[in-house]
Amino acid sequence: MTSPRPTTTLWRPTGPVELGLVRESGWRAWPPRLPEQPVFYPVLDEDYAVRIARDWNVKHDGAGFVTRFEVDAEFAGRYPVRQAGGSTILELWVPAEELDEFNAHIVGTIDVVHEFR
Repeated sequence: MTSPRPTTTLWRPTGPVELGLVRESGWRAWPPRLPEQPVFYPVLDEDYAVRIARDWNVKHDGAGFVTRFEVDAEFAGRYPVRQAGGSTILELWVPAEELDEFNAHIVGTIDVVHEFR
């Protein structure tokens, strides 16, 4: 019997439109990026995701959500961690053209863990 592969926990702050597309995927995949979005950036810190969803998504979209999901750790390791500000503002930058492959390495479902209105 083999043990499950290690995973990396990631969070994604999102608005209602993107969340609707995730719902349509059966909570298994992130939608393709828009032309003005060349990078998909999940974050490594739940508090950072909460701040974005609460302070930015609510203001711009009327609602903000924080999702949590697991990705195969070995696969996630191909993307360097980017520090986008303070020590806890850490993101993975996944090129838009690699999002389908990234989605294929999500383990389990994408879960909503916080909601702000």
